[in-house]
Amino acid sequence: MSAPHSQAQAQRPDPAQQVLQVSAGYIASIALNAAVELNIADRLTGSPRSVAELAHEAGANEDALYRILRLLASVGIFTEAAPRAFAHTPASEMLRSGAKGSLRDLARWWCDPFHFRIYAEFMHSVRTGHTCAEKITGVPLFEYFPQDPRESEVFNNAMSSFSSVEVPAALEVYDFSGIDVLVDVAGGHGQMILSILEKYPKMHGILTDLDHVLAGAAHAIRQRGMEDRCALQTCDFFHSVPAGGDAYILKHIIHDWDEPRALAILRNIYTAMGGKAGKVILLEMVMPPGNEPHPAKFLDLEMLTMVSGRERTEAEFRDLFERAGFRMTRIAPTKSPVSVIEAVRA
Repeated sequence: MSAPHSQAQAQRPDPAQQVLQVSAGYIASIALNAAVELNIADRLTGSPRSVAELAHEAGANEDALYRILRLLASVGIFTEAAPRAFAHTPASEMLRSGAKGSLRDLARWWCDPFHFRIYAEFMHSVRTGHTCAEKITGVPLFEYFPQDPRESEVFNNAMSSFSSVEVPAALEVYDFSGIDVLVDVAGGHGQMILSILEKYPKMHGILTDLDHVLAGAAHAIRQRGMEDRCALQTCDFFHSVPAGGDAYILKHIIHDWDEPRALAILRNIYTAMGGKAGKVILLEMVMPPGNEPHPAKFLDLEMLTMVSGRERTEAEFRDLFERAGFRMTRIAPTKSPVSVIEAVRA
């Protein structure tokens, strides 16, 4: 009778190791940032490469690079296939810039030293509920980006990286047919709407965002031959959104904002529909209950520190829609961390 109990005890992580691993997590993050900035994943080929070669190509100190890669290999990112020589693992393959569904740009953003500056002031958010980002930069985050073109590029590339994983997963579970005009509200460089338009060749799209963001979208539209099907329109969604859409789609936008500002966005979409029975489609993480691990619980603290937003439960999304004049009709989970959340005019 004691065997199952003993087996369960053996499977439990050591409490001290749990605390130590979480405590030192930031060290793994900054090591990952270094590997991304040095393009280590792109420098590795099919065969293991020596640290000496990698360091020479990347302009890094050989001993320092070895210690970084040794740490990353211990958590499954790269592997030391021979003494002081490293090769890819499935996880490190995801850091290659040309890989399908590459997470390189997303990792670059989340492990960026900019984040370390912000999170160093984390107790400011804990004590006040206000963002650390504004305390550090002096302005709200999205007002800061135009002042820092490098960080703005890192952020927008990360959002496109997010889309490369999440949008194909959404297209597997949600049918966009029947939508003639799709408006992508704050759609960044257009990765999402261009992917949808490619799958639905009769659909037309309107990509909206701020001027400095749309400047990076025009090239992507030309590259994919979508000039005749995807229009660009500058938009401040707190004041208005373009009229004429059959559906309005927002990816990781509502989570950026507190209740009053999230409601303002949704109510402006309601107004833009002009009485039509249109849809609102969100790609967002849905916060699970209890102790279930989920990326939403990490992203929720990102919203707290960066932009005063939050990740929401199913009930919170339902309530938000109702207060804006919509009725939530379905939540479709995907194989990525996001779900497709649909609402219609009530």
